[in-house]
Amino acid sequence: EAARAPHRVGLLGGLCRARSWTDEPVGHFHLRIIRIIHGSRVFIPVCFFLSSFYEELVSHGILKPLTAPVEGMVVREGSQNYVAPQGISSVVKYYLEQSGADVSYEQQVTHISLRDGRWEVSRKAGPPEQFDVVILTMPVPQILQLQGDIVNIINESQKQQLESVSYSSRYALGLFYEAGTGIAVPWAAQYITGNPCIRFISIDNKKRNIESPEIGPSVVVHTTVTFGSEHLDSDPAEVQQIILSHLQRIVPSLPKPSSIKCQRWRYSQVTRAVPNCPGQMILHTQPLLICGGDGFTRSNFDGCMESAMSLAQAVEPHLQQFQSQAAKLPLDLL
Repeated sequence: EAARAPHRVGLLGGLCRARSWTDEPVGHFHLRIIRIIHGSRVFIPVCFFLSSFYEELVSHGILKPLTAPVEGMVVREGSQNYVAPQGISSVVKYYLEQSGADVSYEQQVTHISLRDGRWEVSRKAGPPEQFDVVILTMPVPQILQLQGDIVNIINESQKQQLESVSYSSRYALGLFYEAGTGIAVPWAAQYITGNPCIRFISIDNKKRNIESPEIGPSVVVHTTVTFGSEHLDSDPAEVQQIILSHLQRIVPSLPKPSSIKCQRWRYSQVTRAVPNCPGQMILHTQPLLICGGDGFTRSNFDGCMESAMSLAQAVEPHLQQFQSQAAKLPLDLL
């Protein structure tokens, strides 16, 4: 049976979207490794023992030191800020390539149930698939929305802990320009204070230090948390006009873009994580069903990597068990 059905580990994520809003959308990466849209935030290493991850990403050119001027940014003494020149998708792609995983995109998981000692994962479109281990890394509220046996597998204590997690909400606005368009501001990014709508503006290619006469610039705008919460279920077209009106007052010299995209960011950053948590929560042991992500630590790169390492430590014994079982099979079944 093991030869007929190789052991499979399913990693089901749901938030991190690396999207290029030109004529063709690209790269919807549903693995929640870090929480940044358009690379418009910077990486700030906090934990010393995670420095090797930064060193590796820098050595491969995935991250580079932030050198562009960012107005209003709080700079910690002795800290080093980084930026992903090719956007967040380059970080996600790097880890996916390193993993050798078979990745499926745009798959909305709806049910998780036990079937003959394995997990059967159902999706909105397409047939269900079975896995020996399932790792959930989507926003915590979406874990609680899943149907199937998982509803009864999550015990009352775990449910209360998961229900205690909260997120801020924002909107992100992308403005895209033709090649050769000039944006006459002295900064590459700016944190805005005192505005009820806008918190952050980035001339994205300038901040990433990838300005080129062949590529048009883009501007990324993030709203305040309060504005995002108040307009969370509003018509995106109306929200877009409100953001543009505030942006025009803040940067009156901004030229007219060739295209605009408004993105609702329902689960922006974790404001309250699962309490007293080691970075993951085991929902079921055999077969393993485990969840993690920044909802179990905090919303920055370090928090996500801490959760990833905690998940790996919990999953590793199960992978070793699979290898041991495979080693005992007769050679003609391998």
